[in-house]
Amino acid sequence: MRGLKEKVVIVTGAGGGIGGALVKRFCEEGANVVACDINEASLLALTDRLKEFEGQITPLVMDITDHAGVAAKIGEVTERLGRIDVLVNNAGWDVLKPFVETSPDFWQKLVDINLMGPLNLQHAVLPIMIAKGGGKIVNISSDAGRVGSSGESVYSACKGGIIAFSKTLARETARHNVRVNVVCPGPTDTAILRSFVGEGDVGKKIYDGLIRAIPLKRVGQPEDIPGMVAFLSSDDANFITGQVISVSGGLTMHG
Repeated sequence: MRGLKEKVVIVTGAGGGIGGALVKRFCEEGANVVACDINEASLLALTDRLKEFEGQITPLVMDITDHAGVAAKIGEVTERLGRIDVLVNNAGWDVLKPFVETSPDFWQKLVDINLMGPLNLQHAVLPIMIAKGGGKIVNISSDAGRVGSSGESVYSACKGGIIAFSKTLARETARHNVRVNVVCPGPTDTAILRSFVGEGDVGKKIYDGLIRAIPLKRVGQPEDIPGMVAFLSSDDANFITGQVISVSGGLTMHG
């Protein structure tokens, strides 16, 4: 990709499967990555796995649901690295439950992590990007936010909200040379998916059903996501903003 070398990239949820793959890809492109996660142990494991990129990764423990805390951490990053060129809002959380079996406390946790968290990051990062003449934001949503997903009602609402928010933000910030786009993974082999399908015959039936529904006949792997994110973050995508792209093996096809 053009234009990613030595750029400063923030990736949230860096300790997870997709997050770790994102960090690795940006490092391979020559970027300097601030790898953020609430779980310090997962960040230590990430840096241990990616020792070859040790000089390019800055691990940062961050609770994305804490607006003031996020602002302070972003201030520290800017002071240390001088700028922020790319923000990838990847952190997320869910538990599969029918809506009628959930509670307001559960809804609030989902909203705090999956909707308010990305808003907190963008609220902190945008003034820095604008002051520096532009930047790229890639919000990781989900196909659940485009077409719905049984057992993920509130999560889907949050991810749909991220899509609508991103389109509006893209309009507001285009004059500042900030481009905002969305990537929607389909079913991807992560800890969340594995917790949904469970074990035994029931889990196998759910998993096999997913395979049958996906035209490319497999679930996504974490390594399937970073290519599109890196592209949207690069100079190759300078004339792209406000777009939503599914990486789903053809499960979701939008015109």
